[in-house]
Amino acid sequence: MSGPPFRADHVGSLLRPEPLLAARAEYEKGWITAATLRDVEDDCIRRAADMQAELGLKGLTDGEFRRGSWHMDFLYQIGGVAKTDRLLNIQFKNEAGTLEFSPAAHRVAGKLTLDKTIFGEDFAYLKSVAPAGTTPKLTIPSPSMLHYRGGRAAIDAVAYPEMEAFWHDLAEVYAKEIAGLAALGCTYLQLDDTSLAYLNDPAQRAYVDSIGGDGSTQHLTNIRLINQALADKPSGMTVCTHMCRGNFRSSWMAEGGYDHVAEALFGELKVDGFFLEYDDARSGGFAPLRFVPRGPKKIVLGLITTKRAALEDKDELKRRIDEAAKYVPLEQLCLSPQCGFSSTVEGNALTIEEEKAKLRLVVEVAREVWGE
Repeated sequence: MSGPPFRADHVGSLLRPEPLLAARAEYEKGWITAATLRDVEDDCIRRAADMQAELGLKGLTDGEFRRGSWHMDFLYQIGGVAKTDRLLNIQFKNEAGTLEFSPAAHRVAGKLTLDKTIFGEDFAYLKSVAPAGTTPKLTIPSPSMLHYRGGRAAIDAVAYPEMEAFWHDLAEVYAKEIAGLAALGCTYLQLDDTSLAYLNDPAQRAYVDSIGGDGSTQHLTNIRLINQALADKPSGMTVCTHMCRGNFRSSWMAEGGYDHVAEALFGELKVDGFFLEYDDARSGGFAPLRFVPRGPKKIVLGLITTKRAALEDKDELKRRIDEAAKYVPLEQLCLSPQCGFSSTVEGNALTIEEEKAKLRLVVEVAREVWGE
């Protein structure tokens, strides 16, 4: 198995090193220029690329070091998308209770357009510093995410009196983005889509109902949208999707197995691989994997949590891989952490050394299971 997703892989975001956090704070205070901040980002990304390669990872990312948020930094760059003064009130959950998250709400204020390849310069830099034998991966939010936070109410009715035109234009924006990335030499792209995991939770389906959609069928709309965006995907590009139930400062948002979306998700979504959150009971069992078609599609089992520092037991991880292999052939399986380590700039409750130990564990277990 030479191409991505790799037997040992990871979702993407990494804990921000202290020099980067310091430079970002200085930039926000006006103490340093954007060019100086980018120089610091470049240095930290180069070091992160080397670190990933040294740990034995073949697929590497820039850790999303230039972003404050895994998705909004991308979505705000789509033409027609605007920030608003309204703050969203999102409640994440953890063992201690709830954690408030109040990002700015966005609005689709006009026709959707793409004037440049978003994160194109960022990917080009990552590609330039990727060690020999590795494949640089770019992570971007799935097109579903532009709709999921606000629904019909966040889409201007003058620009889009009918939703079908919105879906069409959104897919076209992503098709152009993918073509632009391919022209830059991107061969490994990941579409991060929390909606496809959230919609397994009845509370989230009720939320979609409340914003003018149909929670019971929204996953089908999202799958059609992504497939339209991928209709002209370059033959040399591997596209995967990652889905989780929330990842903010070691907290989560939704729960429930993949049962509600599984048949359509695995049977109809035209991606090459699925990064699936499977680090605790909130993700359910492996039975929904029975819908994965036999063939080249890969299932990347997110068995190792990024939310806690304690290392998982190797034998237990192997047991769970064996359990998943009852539904999907072992040769179609891979291993990764369940999510990124720092979906937002704040990061999860681990140290960088503990993060490295998690990634090292992924590589070691994959080598012992698959011999690669």
